[in-house]
Amino acid sequence: MPEAIINGCLVRVLKDDITALDIDAFVFNARPDLVLGAGFGTAIALRGGPSIQAELKTLGPLDVGQAVVTAGGKLKAKHIIHVVGPRFQEENLEHKLAESVRSALRAAEARAVARVALPPLGVGFYGVPLDTCARVMISELRGHLARGAGLQEVVICVRDTHEIAPFERELRAAAALQGGTQGRTSDTGLRTSDGTQERP
Repeated sequence: MPEAIINGCLVRVLKDDITALDIDAFVFNARPDLVLGAGFGTAIALRGGPSIQAELKTLGPLDVGQAVVTAGGKLKAKHIIHVVGPRFQEENLEHKLAESVRSALRAAEARAVARVALPPLGVGFYGVPLDTCARVMISELRGHLARGAGLQEVVICVRDTHEIAPFERELRAAAALQGGTQGRTSDTGLRTSDGTQERP
């Protein structure tokens, strides 16, 4: 899977179930009312236990771009960052997506999270184009890390194999923009999904 070190933080793309990761925190694309619905919401409710939804009842509703943090319940993750992202091709989609990513990262920093996983926010059911999502998310992540962050590892956790390539492309571009980027196993560049090392 593709990975690179950006401003001292390991950034990698992984295909997995984000709710099953052994990580400090993961981001969940929440509904404004913070009710844990279908998909990963169901997985969080079933695997994490009722305490998560009970905590959420005290924190909502939220506007698009806002985030709150709950405990991870019985999940491996210590925290869940619930952020309301844009949906259904609404106006100012890229701006709202960028704000959602910034809110999620700020929430992670506020809890001194070292390792965080994010899904492709809004892709799939909510209608955010995959290429747009990858470009905005990696751009915001790069900007966040450039300002000095406590994050040590960021995982972009995708559901389907076809989601890997756009994030790999954007991660490659981010590594190239940072001339001093160090690859995990070589002096510079990006380790790609086929195991090769690319240099900026």
